[in-house]
Amino acid sequence: MPKVGIIYNEGKPVACRIAQEIDDKLTAQGWEVHSAAAKGGILGYCQSDRPISHIPIDSLCPPGFDEDMSFAIVLGGDGTVLAAFRQVAPRGIPLLTVNTGHMGFLTETYINQLPEAIERAISGDYQVEERAMLTIQVWESNTLLWEALCLNEMVIHREPLTSMCHFEVTVGRHAPVDIAADGVILSTPTGSTAYSLSAGGPVVAPGVDALQLVPICPHSLASRALVFSDTEPVVINSANPNRLVMVVDGNGGCYIRPEFSIRIARSQYPAKFIRLQPPEYFKILREKLGWGLPHIAKPTSVELP
Repeated sequence: MPKVGIIYNEGKPVACRIAQEIDDKLTAQGWEVHSAAAKGGILGYCQSDRPISHIPIDSLCPPGFDEDMSFAIVLGGDGTVLAAFRQVAPRGIPLLTVNTGHMGFLTETYINQLPEAIERAISGDYQVEERAMLTIQVWESNTLLWEALCLNEMVIHREPLTSMCHFEVTVGRHAPVDIAADGVILSTPTGSTAYSLSAGGPVVAPGVDALQLVPICPHSLASRALVFSDTEPVVINSANPNRLVMVVDGNGGCYIRPEFSIRIARSQYPAKFIRLQPPEYFKILREKLGWGLPHIAKPTSVELP
């Protein structure tokens, strides 16, 4: 019996309703269906009484979601997609992402296109696009304290974000660099259109095997975003006497004390997106972010997009 999964944003009634409709429809067609709420991939925010809650990366996968699952359908916005990949990426399950949110930058299709999208998915009429994820780990000496998968970005800053911090950043075997800024962002190409874009970083196409380090409001005219190979591991140490806050994918994280070390490397688990059409990244940039649109008045005889 073929197996399919459904991951939905339990906070949105429309996502819950559609998840049940899909479950009923596919079950009637002979599919084994497993459903899970996206909250299972939520990391949880650090708290004063619980600054670190270590949940191993491979323990977030919901019951029934395994290597035998053909694919899973995600119902929600970008946050739901990020949470879903933290849950299923270690099992190699490709995701058909359906936008029930707002921006939907990471989603492939919409609710009104869902029946056709599901028919194509169950018939195997799609491509799989792999995107790099990061493994974020927090260490104290030789003890692993915390870890998470990351599709967009890792951010470390002071709590609250009101004053400058000092960081020592080591990329691969290169000499460490000192950064004085409100915080730093380490982003994948997928995350280059998220927080790092707002902080002045460049847009990096998903097919580029690179990471970027972006200082947040740096106290230097020479501090700019740095793009480098994703084969280079990164180590970030705090040079501040007080604790900092680390947030992964804008979702949750942990406190970083001065004696902790953050280690980041490209994950062995890629995010697998189901694509119903050949990926057209520039079109997405145009539709979602207005990239490349005319910025000056044109004669009426010129056809505008």
